[in-house]
Amino acid sequence: MTRYGFVIGIAPENIAEYNRLHADVWPEVLDQIRACHIRNYSIFLREPENLLFGYYEYHGSDHDADMARMAADPKTQEWWDICMPMQAPFETRREGEWWAPMEHVFLMES
Repeated sequence: MTRYGFVIGIAPENIAEYNRLHADVWPEVLDQIRACHIRNYSIFLREPENLLFGYYEYHGSDHDADMARMAADPKTQEWWDICMPMQAPFETRREGEWWAPMEHVFLMES
């Protein structure tokens, strides 16, 4: 299992709608996330900086292939078409990035 963390901005005027959408994520989107071997997926909001922090655990064997599979899913694309305009990616992001990946620097397991 590999842990992933990532961050992106969000426009303050979009926070309420973004929260509303994520309180009731479409079942097809959740099914696709599970089918791509993602577990314990969470998104956190930090105000007043208006940052979204995402975290998930990947339980598959080919992360790139699973992410391509998710990106090719029509229902996921429809979901992203709604959510992405609310997000504010960092100007420092690398080509091909939307959410900025974060380096995992510490873990305390029980």
